[in-house]
Amino acid sequence: MASMLFSSFGIKAIIDILLVATLLFYVFRMMKDSGSLNVFVGVLAFVVVWAIVYKILDMKLIGTIMDKFIDIGLIILVILFQEQIKRFLMDLGSHRGFGFISKVFLHKSASADKRWISSVVHACMSMSKSKTGALIVVERGMPLDDYEHTGDMIDAQINQRLIENIFFKNSPLHDGALIISGDKIKSAGCILPVSHDTSLPRYLGLRHRSALGIAQATDAIAIVVSEETGNISYAYKGELHQKLTTTELDQTLSNL
Repeated sequence: MASMLFSSFGIKAIIDILLVATLLFYVFRMMKDSGSLNVFVGVLAFVVVWAIVYKILDMKLIGTIMDKFIDIGLIILVILFQEQIKRFLMDLGSHRGFGFISKVFLHKSASADKRWISSVVHACMSMSKSKTGALIVVERGMPLDDYEHTGDMIDAQINQRLIENIFFKNSPLHDGALIISGDKIKSAGCILPVSHDTSLPRYLGLRHRSALGIAQATDAIAIVVSEETGNISYAYKGELHQKLTTTELDQTLSNL
């Protein structure tokens, strides 16, 4: 009887707990990347208090009031964090567990991928030597259409010379970001959201803050070549990685 009870209820309870834990982990990571971790902790504390008061202590009046707050609060949270929720769903859909689906329907040859990566890496290496500032954003799972339309549409094949010409100091497009989607340069001179992360060093300029901003808002990879030092950096999933060699940049793009 005990084994039957465990198989009918125990396994379901374990699966239920694992699913809730997975959901909380994703929400925690989403809030951490967007700099809203305090909101996550506050909401979690409110839900725990509500569960204790309403479900365990059976305090009907205060529990009902808090229950109404939760109903309204969920709608408010959806409105406030619609971008983060969009990113969460896109991230979930592009998870490695579903990688085989993308391989079947969106198959690309590894050699073609390697060619455009090589063009980007060699362009960054050349601009690093000449201390030419650059900001290159590589689209991944989340579409970057809204950001593409803030600049000039190009829709050209990726090649080293074109990238260097776009970021040439006298070019009208050199101040904005270049966006790569698939195997094409979609647009240049694009405006990106700027990160207000206070932990960033003061010597980092607008390019680095914009790279981190787009990495916090989407799942894109943002590559920066510093105009002052020539250092190569990249931002991904809300984190900025600085002073990369061209070999490290090549490996990073190939892996991601």
